[in-house]
Amino acid sequence: MLLTIDVGNTNTVLGVFQERQLAAHWRLTTSREQTVDEYGILTRNLFSLAGLEPKAIGGIIISSVVPPLNSTLAEMAERYFHLKALFVEPGIKTGMPVLYDNPQEVGADRVVNGVAAFEKFGGPCIVVDFGTAITFDAISVRGEYLGGVIVPGIGIGSEALFERTARLPRVEVRDPGKIIGTNTVASIQAGLFYGYVDMVDGILQRMKEVLGPETKVVATGGQAALVARGSRHIEYTDDYLTLEGLRIIWERNRMPRNTSAARPGVVQAPPPRSVIPRRR
Repeated sequence: MLLTIDVGNTNTVLGVFQERQLAAHWRLTTSREQTVDEYGILTRNLFSLAGLEPKAIGGIIISSVVPPLNSTLAEMAERYFHLKALFVEPGIKTGMPVLYDNPQEVGADRVVNGVAAFEKFGGPCIVVDFGTAITFDAISVRGEYLGGVIVPGIGIGSEALFERTARLPRVEVRDPGKIIGTNTVASIQAGLFYGYVDMVDGILQRMKEVLGPETKVVATGGQAALVARGSRHIEYTDDYLTLEGLRIIWERNRMPRNTSAARPGVVQAPPPRSVIPRRR
């Protein structure tokens, strides 16, 4: 079995794969203060609750945008699983050329998402990841990482509004059902929901004008399903896109390349159950 770990600024997501099947997954708060033993004990407890044996783990791969945690997780892997973790970093085989001016500036999770999206949907495609920041990543028809867009996430916008005003409350981010709010909470929700939906669609429209109208769009991350319901351009949501990408990259670094792989731009397998087509 393979343990995949995606460390984000707000959340850390863990997944265990049995071959290509995601057997278990957990979403935790990212804590820079936790020690090696705290991460190790927490992970083993999660395994116990899921009926999984830590000794059955044969590999660990980690994508992290929080560098201070890398050494902690590397040591946790060695101490509690007796394995050397593979980190998604410069030099690793991803199978995806990165055409950024400085490829080292691209967050590991963005490349991982691109690898998974191209494997599942072909190209050109766009990945929208709703995390602490919302990232838009463009993948060419040849499977190249072209670049993208970064904007503040919905949570940042909501918290800034609450912290910088004297009387506006903190609200649940959701679709209030109408654009014109008739109370303060509904007015804030309308601004956050419709404002971000239209911003996302506006950026996607501009990106598709460059990549082509046939470009597929997949969303992942915390508010992916929420925004997708109001979006004109998001076609799929996939909660486990990053974990799938980690599995694919692990295989590319541990297994010989398949010389009979499909031509670039051709989907090699149908989307798994975790991929939810957006209803029109």
